[in-house]
This record gives sequence, C-alpha cells and structure tokens, in this order.
Amino acid sequence: MAKDWKDRLGVVFSTDPEFQYEIDKEEEVETLPPEKQFLHLQTDSKHRKGKVVTLVNGFVGREDDLKALSKLLKTRCGTGGSAKGGVIIIQGERLKEIKEILTERGYKVK
Repeated sequence: MAKDWKDRLGVVFSTDPEFQYEIDKEEEVETLPPEKQFLHLQTDSKHRKGKVVTLVNGFVGREDDLKALSKLLKTRCGTGGSAKGGVIIIQGERLKEIKEILTERGYKVK
C-alpha cells in the first residue's frame, strides 16, 4: 500500500487483488549550474500593503536548491523572505546587495 494516504484519496476500495495505487509524482528539473542561470531582479509593492520587496525570477532547478539560495540571500541581506515556484522574494529594496551576491556566486543577473 501507499505510505502517504493523502496521495490516494479518491480510491476507496478495489476488488482486484493485483491493484496498485498510482501516485503521480512531479519530476523536478535538474538545477542548472550558476553560470548557465540567468536571473532577473526587480522590486515590487503590489498586493503587499505598500511594502517593497525584491524579486529574483528565472531560477531553473530543484525546489531544495531554490530554498538554499533564498536562505543565503536572506542571511547575507539580514532580512526575511520566501522562495516558491522559481521566485525568491526578499523583503525590502535590496537590488544592489542581491546583484553583488549573485554575481560573486557566478549567476548572470539583469
């Protein structure tokens, strides 16, 4: 049986003794090396109650690597933020600092 029952909600019972639960797993994209990544920086304040954030778009890779890069940026900038879906959100207007950090790590930044 499947270990995670939430993945198989929708199948209650089967009379087939050979039945196996099929769990759809999304395949994660391999993380490109920094020199092949092209990241876009921008500031945004829409839907954030007037607070400015810096967005890092264009990351291609696994979610774990995105979160690791996000943690590095948050630590080096001394601020909070989040990472999800290929976008890193850093609180405050930190374009200059983030650009320096990313270029010294080998990323191409615009």
